Amino acid sequence: MVSAVDLSASVGAVRLKNPVMPASGTFGFGADAARLYDITRLGGAVMKGVTKEPRFGNDQPRVTDCPAGMLNAVGLENPGIDSVMKQELPALARMYKGPIIANVCGFTVDEYAELAARFDESQDVAALEINISCPNVSHGGMAFGTDSVAAAAVTRAVRRASGKPIWVKLSPNVTDITRIARACEDEGADALCLINTLLGMRVDLRTRRPALANTFGGLSGPCALPVALRMVWQVYEAVRIPIVGMGGVSSARDAVEMTLAGASAVEIGTAALVDPSALIRVIDELPRVITEMGYARYADLVGKAHQGKG
Repeated sequence: MVSAVDLSASVGAVRLKNPVMPASGTFGFGADAARLYDITRLGGAVMKGVTKEPRFGNDQPRVTDCPAGMLNAVGLENPGIDSVMKQELPALARMYKGPIIANVCGFTVDEYAELAARFDESQDVAALEINISCPNVSHGGMAFGTDSVAAAAVTRAVRRASGKPIWVKLSPNVTDITRIARACEDEGADALCLINTLLGMRVDLRTRRPALANTFGGLSGPCALPVALRMVWQVYEAVRIPIVGMGGVSSARDAVEMTLAGASAVEIGTAALVDPSALIRVIDELPRVITEMGYARYADLVGKAHQGKG
């Protein structure tokens, strides 16, 4: 029998009853997920990315599979901030009473600030996840996340616009992620989320054309885990603020690996698209894995792999 394990986690001022959250873009606004599993068990609920205006996303096809993962170029399809504030956010808050994290997507610095200010008005939002790393839109998005000056400018503008905790979501499509991480920390980020998807593509042999209409898309799934772990490790050693780890987490053991590397909580995306029960399964498996390691508190594992090295 597994003894009682304390799964509570903290990402700065945001307290979670367990460290498992859905990755933005895979949870929607909660309604579909709530029909498939008990979303009240989640440590936090991360909404899909929200832009200023409604977006219909990229042309089809915009999802394809690949070995140990998938590629997507959905293109931030969402109903826009007005609809989210009036309908989707209140509906999610009625279903889920834990921390709700709004994912903010802009195409200019001013848009990021404007969206942050709008979400700042809502008592239902616990934190803002600032997406400066989307690899599948034609402008904005990843352009901010691959340049430390641009990343700093977005973080600074959002910090001025909102008093809520700011989690900046970083792109792996860079040479030195620590430089961008430090730039965001210096401008007031409360936490960092990494990694977003890797830029990739596939070619359809039948049509002899790119498999995605957008040509390129975001690579995610188990194949991304080693890259994500490496970057979480590097950023943990470079900054003092908490990290939310994501990228290929499919099991409780993956989640614990991410935690040992430095993540204070994790987000799960592709695994939940394949199996909607994946988040609940990971939550249920964590006590056994943590007990087998000789611990009684999840929080005691954060960054543990760094101790005694060097």
